[in-house]
Amino acid sequence: MTTVARETVPGTTLRHCPWPQARRAARLAARQPLPAVGLALGAALGQSLAEPLAALTDLPAFDTSAMDGWAVAGPGPWRLTGRLLAGEPCTPLADGTAVQIATGAQLPPGATGVLRREHGRADGAVLSGPGGVTPGQDVRPRGQECRRGEPLLPAGTVVTPAVLGLAAACGHDRLTVHRRPTVELLLLGDELLDAGLPGPGLVRDALGPLLPPWLSAAGAELVGRRRVGDDFGLLRDAIRHSPADVVVTTGGTAAGPVDFLHEALVAVGARLLVDGVAVRPGHPMLLAELPDGRHLVGLPGNPLAAVAGTVTLALPLLHRLAGRPGPDLRTEPVAVALPGHPDDTRLLPVLRTGRGLVPLAFDGPAMLRGLALAEAFAVVPPGGVPAGGRAETLETP
Repeated sequence: MTTVARETVPGTTLRHCPWPQARRAARLAARQPLPAVGLALGAALGQSLAEPLAALTDLPAFDTSAMDGWAVAGPGPWRLTGRLLAGEPCTPLADGTAVQIATGAQLPPGATGVLRREHGRADGAVLSGPGGVTPGQDVRPRGQECRRGEPLLPAGTVVTPAVLGLAAACGHDRLTVHRRPTVELLLLGDELLDAGLPGPGLVRDALGPLLPPWLSAAGAELVGRRRVGDDFGLLRDAIRHSPADVVVTTGGTAAGPVDFLHEALVAVGARLLVDGVAVRPGHPMLLAELPDGRHLVGLPGNPLAAVAGTVTLALPLLHRLAGRPGPDLRTEPVAVALPGHPDDTRLLPVLRTGRGLVPLAFDGPAMLRGLALAEAFAVVPPGGVPAGGRAETLETP
């Protein structure tokens, strides 16, 4: 169960609030990330470090050969005394001697350095090479990458395959990560079809396939996805009995004849934190705190409007719960004028070109064609941004 920050979340509902304020409110809805858990390396993939990752050993743990060749002691020529492979124990090397060595093998005590295979010539038991070998030549010294106890990655780092490899290399069998926030997706509406072609009054559900990967990419674990018909009682009970940390609904956020979401939230005792955002598309989105501290994000039913609600409310909340910093806005040049709304912020799908941002067509609230080609959303202030200006951008999920 999440803990709500009573001192930071507004005491009264934010209604039709500015877009940046809505994103901030979504992050502040949770005082802190979900509790930490210890997981085996493979199970931690995709989750966020709950504490800094520190090295449990020097890396490398001993001086190792960086090349195939010969470990040599002193000036040449050298007398060959055997072969040393990775993982084998080694004995000290006397001055004037050499041992054939494989990449990654421990450098014998007393060795000056490594003579690369392509630079040496063995004639029977005698090894010679052009010039001498400088101390430490082609050797990875102990602790070259890190020392035991050295912090390697900060808390909040997402565990990628590279992080797993680094953790294993420096001695970890388990990682301490934040528990994934669980999400249940409730798709509201009698008019939705799961398969086949749209018919009279019926439309294909685009958000059921679209949203789960984006929510998962924010660190969430999807524990359910189900359809809920246009019925107040069904919706109330679905919200009340959901097992998820965050309930995400699609549709029902406005004031239509079967838009029951506000009524259902009152019935379950929820507190509205955000009720409408000054953004197009997606302005009738909402964020609520349920009585037990869980949260509900209400997305509009139109696909692009729902995506706008996702980046505005759902993703900042999930990033916070998952212990992630979340993406920052960046400022980029604008190649072509970006049209704005007279009063509200506009989230506009754009492409990046060598000249700057270019808006994409098919950007209406019910359209996905522009989004399918987009590389980012331009955050367009009221009135728009002229060609040659600059606009903030937010990566598409």
